[in-house]
Amino acid sequence: MARYEYELEGYGYDAPIAMEAERSERAIFIQRTYAHLAGAVLAFTALLTAFFTLLPQEDLTRFMMTVFGSPLSLLILLAAFIGCGYLARYWAHASTSLAMQYLGLALYVLFEALIFVPILYVARYRIGDPNLIAQAGIMTLCVFGGLTVSVFVTRKDFSFLGPILSIAGFLLMGLIIAAIFFPIGLGLGFSFVMVVLASAFILYDTSNVLHHYRTDQYVGAALELFASLALLFYYILRIFIQSRD
Repeated sequence: MARYEYELEGYGYDAPIAMEAERSERAIFIQRTYAHLAGAVLAFTALLTAFFTLLPQEDLTRFMMTVFGSPLSLLILLAAFIGCGYLARYWAHASTSLAMQYLGLALYVLFEALIFVPILYVARYRIGDPNLIAQAGIMTLCVFGGLTVSVFVTRKDFSFLGPILSIAGFLLMGLIIAAIFFPIGLGLGFSFVMVVLASAFILYDTSNVLHHYRTDQYVGAALELFASLALLFYYILRIFIQSRD
């Protein structure tokens, strides 16, 4: 989650910061950023819908046991997710190639969809409530929308949250790794803490869109917003599941 040390410095300096650009240029940048975010969400939804539609439950169960069935495999998957996340961000923030930026965004969406398979499997087959995922999705969009509007209305710069979020992210990541190997219960309280963290990331990312990204950084900005939105959705869905389980 310590993801901001390099991303705002890795660009060229051909385009202005969005806050300092002409109003029309700033508006185009914001429209492109959120259009790419919407495209990432749609691609993410399409991937998971295809996965759960095309594979019968027996094959999904076998896949779950193979990929997520042991602490070692979970640790390997977590390490792969972190590694792919850094690689995807590096590509998405590349200033030399727009195609490389799109490749980074696509890689991140693909791997994020893989990470969501277990929790969606539980919601769909163990809890058995067909409305649970939709309810969590609506709640996520409402929280995301409210936080986004608050930043755009107040114009507040939340860049001061960067070091705090990095430290909190590393601490919580360590707790998750410990829970893989030891009987540490990451209960409802942990999920609420992660929702707060994801909300803080959304404030931080959105304020970066206004104050720190340049007008040619819309692909990288969309990736960061998508990462925070996915994190928020994951733990809101986890709260819904834990409340019903």
